[in-house]
Amino acid sequence: MRTVIFDLDGTLADTSVDLLAAANHCFREMGLGDLLRHPEDAKIALRGGKRMLTEGLTRVGQFSEAVVEEFYPVLLAAYREGIDSHTVMYPGAMEAVEALKVAGYGVGICTNKPEALAELLMQRLGVRDAFASLVGADTLPVRKPDPAPLFEAARRAGGAPEMCVLIGDSYTDRTTSANAGVPSVLVTFGPAGEDMAALNPEALLHDYADLPGIVAQLIGTNPA
Repeated sequence: MRTVIFDLDGTLADTSVDLLAAANHCFREMGLGDLLRHPEDAKIALRGGKRMLTEGLTRVGQFSEAVVEEFYPVLLAAYREGIDSHTVMYPGAMEAVEALKVAGYGVGICTNKPEALAELLMQRLGVRDAFASLVGADTLPVRKPDPAPLFEAARRAGGAPEMCVLIGDSYTDRTTSANAGVPSVLVTFGPAGEDMAALNPEALLHDYADLPGIVAQLIGTNPA
């Protein structure tokens, strides 16, 4: 079976507001106040918790790797508390997922968000059951851009790893697909959308309505 594997943050859902809120919770605990802002820092939010902590502390000249490590669990706990306060699925995302399933593709998720948090978020958003697999940052000993999590997501979705396509929004996703030897489609409507063309993916996605057609062109269709 051919499969379509999605990144989560910045691809299926805009999680940036809730991620930034978790980072600012940490900065307030440090006595520094809110150091990151939306929408200006949305791109940083989607690169992960440690990146947000590093960026904020660097801006005020107080970066310390030890402090980042100390507050990373605090950030995760704060994020868990408000994980779906402002997060929304991108327009047309779930309609595209259902169209792909009707067309016979397996669908799954491969994210660098910790698996438990990814599971919780998808459940809270009411869309977890639409995906046959979910592989997070800590599901395997390695994470993206290593291709193993992508291959595992394809297998768990019932597919052959070499016959998948990765839908993402970052250099990490582009590199993952290249390492896996499979095509990538990068979305242009996320916070880093203007940067995607320079990564030379096999396709750019401007509107989720176009995804089924793009997937068919890149990896073909499954036998009826």
